[in-house]
Amino acid sequence: MAAPEWSQSEDEGFSNQNEQEASSREDDEDSESSLHDVLYMKMSDLVEFLLLKYHAKQPTTKAEMLSRVIKEHQDHFPEIFSLASDFLQLLFGIDVKEVNPSTQTYVLVTTLGLTYDGMMSNGKSMPNTGLLVMLLRLILAEGDCAPEEIIWEALNVMGVRDGREHWIYGEPRELITKVWVQEQYLEYQQVPNSDPARYQFLWGPRAYAETTRLKVRESFQRDYRRDLSSVLYLSEESMSNEEEGV
Repeated sequence: MAAPEWSQSEDEGFSNQNEQEASSREDDEDSESSLHDVLYMKMSDLVEFLLLKYHAKQPTTKAEMLSRVIKEHQDHFPEIFSLASDFLQLLFGIDVKEVNPSTQTYVLVTTLGLTYDGMMSNGKSMPNTGLLVMLLRLILAEGDCAPEEIIWEALNVMGVRDGREHWIYGEPRELITKVWVQEQYLEYQQVPNSDPARYQFLWGPRAYAETTRLKVRESFQRDYRRDLSSVLYLSEESMSNEEEGV
């Protein structure tokens, strides 16, 4: 059987159809990208709003968050709220807890029962408990005693580097080897008989007094089950924007 002959008009018809489909896909992708950008901005706004509530020691409600932050994107509130809550817990060590389901009222507290957040009374600094929780986890994972080099390897993955000012935590070496040691959350000591000298981290007495190994393990397991890749990505974007002055 002879192959059918295609006319120029048929070729043009298929070409136009392909162009329309490609254009439609591009429009869908642009729309999804635009929505992602909007939701990211709303998440950032909600994090900022909740940090202000935390510093003022004020509760908030779902209604207040919707009216003051989310506004016309109320259909996406569960997604925005969930991501903002993960962001606050992972980076700042702040839990968003519902205290009255009937009024959907929430309070913000430091995670794991820890009482120190590093914030100054003038409100110019940010809570740094998230990094402390990470260190307590690492020490626990290393058998209650973590070599300093292991700590820095893990912190580097988070974008926290020795000698480099961090947009949340400030100068990290000062924080983890002096401030938290003075606050008795950590112990920083030389490894016995090490030559050249090497150092290690242990839990301090205040960490044992305020939280437990079980709570820290459970928090790690909870975060391990969650997909925190988006939170880490957003934190990297935030750090990049902060460094660029955006």
